[in-house]
Amino acid sequence: MDVTRSAPPLRPPEHRVDPRAPRWWTVGALGTVGAAVAVEAVALALVGSGWLVGLLVATVVVGTGYVVVMPRWRYRVHRWEADERAVYTLDGWLWLRWRVAPISRIQTIDTARSPLQRLFGLASVTVTTASSAGAVRIEGLDEHAAAELARRLTEITHRDHGDAT
Repeated sequence: MDVTRSAPPLRPPEHRVDPRAPRWWTVGALGTVGAAVAVEAVALALVGSGWLVGLLVATVVVGTGYVVVMPRWRYRVHRWEADERAVYTLDGWLWLRWRVAPISRIQTIDTARSPLQRLFGLASVTVTTASSAGAVRIEGLDEHAAAELARRLTEITHRDHGDAT
C-alpha cells in the first residue's frame, strides 16, 4: 500500500463557514455577556458593594471586546473540508484546534439547528468518531450545505469498509 496516497494532506481545510456565522456568533456572545452584566447589575443593586462596580465595569469592557473581536476572528480561522478519506476541521479563536477524522472512524453524522441558527439560516454538522478526542463539529454552515454535507458523508461512509473503531 502506498502510504503517501492514503495519508490526508497536511494543509488547512479548504472551506470557510458561511458568511452569516459571525452574526450568529455575535448575537450569541451578546446574550452571554448581557446575561453576565444583568446578574452583576442585580447583585450590585441588592448588595451595593464597591467591588461589584469594578466587576461590572470589567465585565462590560472585556465583554465588549469579546463581542467585537471573537466572531470576526473565528470567521477568519474556521475552516472545514470533507473528502473520500477524511473530515478536516480547523476551529477556535484563542486555542486553535486542527482535527482530521478518517472516514473509516465515522460512527454517526448529525445535523442540528438551534432556534438562533434557524434565524440566520445556519446549521451544524457533528461527525461522531471512534476517537477519545470526541466528535468533530462544523458549526456555522448554510442549512442546505449542512444537509448536503451530511448526505455526502453518509454516502461515503457506506462505501467505506472500515470498522469505525
